Order: sequence, then C-alpha cells, then structure tokens
Amino acid sequence: MRSSGLALAPFHAVRFDPDRVSGLADVTSPPYDVIGPGIVARLLAAEPHNIVRLILPGAGSPQPPSGPAASALAAAELRDWLESGVLRPDPRPALYVYEQSVPDGDGPAPDGWAPDGWAVVQRGLVGALRLVPPGSPAVLPHEDVMPGPVEGRRELMATTRANLEPIFLLYDGSDGPADGGLATATALVDRVAGTRAPLLAAVTDDGTRHRLWALTDPAEHAAVAADLAARTALIADGHHRYAAYLKLQDQERGAGRGDGPWDYGLAFLVDSAAYPPRIGAIHRVIPGLTPGRAAEMAKGAMRVERLERVAAPGASADGALGQAVTALAEAGRHGPAFLLTNGSEQYLLTGPAPERVAEAMPAGHSARWQRLPASVLRELLIQSVWGLADAEPDVLVIHGEPAAAVQAARDAGGTAVICNPESAADVRAVAENGERMPRKSTSFGPKPRTGLVLREWADE
Repeated sequence: MRSSGLALAPFHAVRFDPDRVSGLADVTSPPYDVIGPGIVARLLAAEPHNIVRLILPGAGSPQPPSGPAASALAAAELRDWLESGVLRPDPRPALYVYEQSVPDGDGPAPDGWAPDGWAVVQRGLVGALRLVPPGSPAVLPHEDVMPGPVEGRRELMATTRANLEPIFLLYDGSDGPADGGLATATALVDRVAGTRAPLLAAVTDDGTRHRLWALTDPAEHAAVAADLAARTALIADGHHRYAAYLKLQDQERGAGRGDGPWDYGLAFLVDSAAYPPRIGAIHRVIPGLTPGRAAEMAKGAMRVERLERVAAPGASADGALGQAVTALAEAGRHGPAFLLTNGSEQYLLTGPAPERVAEAMPAGHSARWQRLPASVLRELLIQSVWGLADAEPDVLVIHGEPAAAVQAARDAGGTAVICNPESAADVRAVAENGERMPRKSTSFGPKPRTGLVLREWADE
C-alpha cells in the first residue's frame, strides 16, 4: 500500500570511485533538462565517464538514439561502469548530507557563512523518498508536466533499474524546538557538516563546492524519520521525474510485482527555513515573430512601452539590456510584466487588461492563479494574443540569464520574452490549493549536482 506521510529512507548509494576517474567534478553534470549542446561537449571532453552518458544517452553523437534504444545504451553503460569498478555501491545503507557552498569573496562574512572561506548556500539530505499518491499533502507538485518527458524518464529508469539523479524538494522546518533552534533533521544536518570529515569534496567549474557525508547510524535515521513524518514537501525541481516515479510504480504494481524499489525515488530534501531557495526566471523565445509585431499584437491586452535600446550615451548593447531588465523588475513589483526584445528592439509590457485576462483564463482556477505572471504569459499573451501553443516549435523555453534568451531570439529570427521570477509565496500557495503553475515557470536553485549519488536497485 502507498503511504501518505513524508519519509526519506536510507539506501545503498552508488558513487564514482575517485581512483578510477580524473576527478569527481569531471564526472558530474547539471540536471538533464538544463544541459545545452555546448555543455554536453564540454562535459564529455572533461571525462569519458561523465554522468551525461547515462542521463542523456548518446548525447554528443551525430545521430543520438532515442526511445528504447537510448535507454538500452544507458543501461549497458551503467552495467559496464559497475562491473569495471568505476561506480561502486556503498557498503552500508545511509542517508547523505549534501552541501553546496561558494567562495565567500571579500569583506566581512555575514551570519551563516562558513569560517573556512566558503559560504554555505544550501544543505540537506539525500535519500530514497517514499512515493505518495497524487493529491497527498506530503508531496506537493507545483508545475504541470508533459507526457513525452515523463515517459522518457520512466523508460530510462525502468531499463537501467536505477534513479540516476535526484529530484529537489523543500519543506518548512521553522517549527523547530521550543528554544528556537532548528528542526531535528536540520540540526543533525548542520552538526554532521560541522564536525565530521566528508566522504567527498569537489569544486565544479561554476565555482561551487560540493561535499557529502554518510549517515549510517540507525538512531540518526530514526530521528530524521520522526521529524519528517508530519511535514509537507514542495517539489522544487524534478516534476517530470517525480511523475515518472509514480508511473513506473503503477506499471510495476500493475504487473503484479507488489512492493519494491519502485515505491521510492531518489530525492534531495532541504529545509527552506534554514536555507531559503533562490527562484530564477525562465524565459521564452517566439521564433519568427519580431518584437515590433509581437508588441503591436499585444496592444489592448497590455500596456506597451517602447524602450530605447541604448538608454545612455556610450552604453553597450549589454548595458541597454541590463537597464531594460532593471525596468522590468521594477514594473514587476506592481503586477505581471514582460520584456520583448531581440537585442535591437525593446518593449515593456505591463498592466494586463482585466477584461482580456478574464476572457483568456480557463475555468476552474483561483484568482491567485489567474494573477500569476506565468498564467498571464501563457493564457493571455502566448495563446490568446499571439495564437500559439506554449510548446515547441512555436515557443522555446530558455533557462538562465536574459542574454541567453536574446541570443536564441536572434538565432531564431524572433522575440525573446524576458520574465521576472515568480514569488515563493505564490508558488507555495498555488500548490497547497491543489493547482499547478504553468509549465516551466519556475527555476529553483541551487539545483543538486547530478552524478554525486546514484540509486541502483540491485541491492534493494
């Protein structure tokens, strides 16, 4: 039977043997869905055993396989790495404390910064998350998913019999002990990180230091279980993977296999009260639609203001974009706002017309959901005003800095729609109301690094 409580179970992690690879930083990668072609080439050049060969099998080849052939390739690669000792299972089941930190820079260190020159950005626990039925308050999704990516991740997990990268969840541990201290699990995480030597430490090319500790004491496992049992976790990153976990579980149970490792999925769980997340914007690119035409079509649905490309004498194109993004952020304090640009033309869209919003919004959603910038973008602008589907090839999703979206717009002969980040309060409120944010509307960070810990089912 599926349980409805939040639980993180110890497991036998599979990790890279540092003596068999060029470096632990060289075998890891960002999550699969934020890896672009240029990043793939760099990862593959760094180390022949980079985890990207498993999470994006065939990536970097002229004609990469797809579907079952891709999953079979990943499974064969995984077996080879296990048999050759490149990957090794840890001898004892454990929960893992995982920490991400950055150089502390110059000047005095604010409260909470580590004394050894590194600023701790995030700490949490990696373990096997017990799956709960859809609709359970224990695990709250906040974004819609697409069937294709869900099936692709399910097939990869089913064929490799492994979880190759963790999903990322947040819970509120502010209701700690009566003396105002941190919640039990968070206090344990911080105590371990502050007093024990890590299993591994690696600095990736973005300057982030990653450290890992194993908790093998059953008493520590019990303390974590007791603290988490009544809590609720929000999926910050990994909606398609969590949906794939559930789909795989249903299929295994439907085949009569009963309880098994498919009742759990690899996850990284962070106390957001102790380590507040960073939420970044996700931008859109509309190929073939110029900013001027897009802005003209938007008149009547939103206020349209043309911005000067170079706002100050001698300012560079990058400087002009920066000024426009600053204007966008200021406008976003008062409601949904968007910047349309291709680097040459820039238009600021603000003040959605209430009657047009009401016409565009689908029935059955709360007033808060209808006011979300992501909802206004998808329902009013993309679908109603521009008459497009919020999916490729009509609309491209661009993670990262606005400049990346502008470059993609130039390449596509279209328009970059630069967005502000969604608020954490809105995301949580929408999820708790049983609703979903429009797809690809939030980018929580920092995301856990892929390849530090894998979960392989052979020993479960």
